[in-house]
Amino acid sequence: MKKIKLDTLPPKGLHGTVDIPGDKSISHRALMVGAISEGQTTINHFLWSQDCQNTLEALRQLGIKIEADKEQVIVHGKGVRGLEASAQPLEMGNSGTTTRLLMGLLAGTDFTSRLQGDSSLSKRPMKRVAEPLSKMGAQIEITKLGTLPVIVKGSKIHGTKLQLQVASAQVKSAVIFAALQADTPMTVIEKLPTRNHTELMLRKFGADISTEKDQKTINIKPANRLRGQIVNVPGDISSAAFFLVAATIVPNSRITLKNVSLNPTRTGILNVLERMDANFKILYRENNDESYGDIEISASNLKPVRITGVEIPALIDELPLVALLAACADGKSEIRGAAELRVKETDRISTVTQELSKLGVLVTELPDGMIIHGRKNWKTNTVELDSHGDHRIGMMLAIAALRTDQELYLNDPAAIAVSYPSFFEDLKSLLNVRK
Repeated sequence: MKKIKLDTLPPKGLHGTVDIPGDKSISHRALMVGAISEGQTTINHFLWSQDCQNTLEALRQLGIKIEADKEQVIVHGKGVRGLEASAQPLEMGNSGTTTRLLMGLLAGTDFTSRLQGDSSLSKRPMKRVAEPLSKMGAQIEITKLGTLPVIVKGSKIHGTKLQLQVASAQVKSAVIFAALQADTPMTVIEKLPTRNHTELMLRKFGADISTEKDQKTINIKPANRLRGQIVNVPGDISSAAFFLVAATIVPNSRITLKNVSLNPTRTGILNVLERMDANFKILYRENNDESYGDIEISASNLKPVRITGVEIPALIDELPLVALLAACADGKSEIRGAAELRVKETDRISTVTQELSKLGVLVTELPDGMIIHGRKNWKTNTVELDSHGDHRIGMMLAIAALRTDQELYLNDPAAIAVSYPSFFEDLKSLLNVRK
């Protein structure tokens, strides 16, 4: 297995500016909504990650013409019912977002599709999407374990009132995509509010979709016509979070992160940093209904924190980093209500506990979270860390290594390209600025 040597404690800290790569969630959705709209959709600042490329290639297989270069992606949409059957199975790679959203997008077609993925994705739960879609009339076959491969037999979709059982933006988005093809209006009720990129984008493209004051109830009318748009993708706050945490926990650091998505359904990490007394400030801007801005952040003395279930949807991708923040705080922190972490690319409760323990952090694993006993100095007991094939675990460990002055190595760093191909390059840029 390939491994790399990680950068460790920089004596002068981290300094400089990073222009954060495009938001992964928005990049996926811009491709899909563009595909079912009429005319041309232009996507600027698209994220060229493996996951997003899986979505792009799947849509090409479904008959959508897409022109792409490093600067811009142009989707030639064919309308709400313009997708065509693929002669071959649709390859999902490691992308749960591609898989789950396409299940909804394909539910109302007049053809059958097979979705398959790599060994990691093939262990992740798809029943949570198949069940609500089936209540709308969709015909979806999954394995006995509720996993890939998935067969979607396009069928007539009926609008209904649906209470979702899992607080998941992917499940919600799949249902919304199916509802666009329904014969009657649809109401979706979430357990907790989740990221709302799908709703914001569909409204921009002309869909009749509204969210009630409780932020959990979404009303969708069938869409006869959506029109292509220009989508300027802000930087991904889930990617920015790694550098937010790095600047906070590495002494003498001060950095600026440019053009970061500040959608309020995604800023849980900023709320946690504020509660932990991190030093940062934000300059907000607006961009196509999505808030974004620059964040300036510097090294901080952190207080412990307690995370509860109601906070999890806005923090789900950043929880490994919250554990790292807690490991650097002075005192005991808790993360609860996060059982969803066990069905990510890895069981992130287990992998975070295992890997931080290697660095000498005292972490107690719980069924739905963990207890972290933070302290300023760690005593590393092994030189080899492991991403476990999980991009977010790999990046979290690369940031954690900056707290130590011991030689450390990371196994399977290639997993990071799933969401942030230029991660190590951007990290190097902050290490190489002279202060």
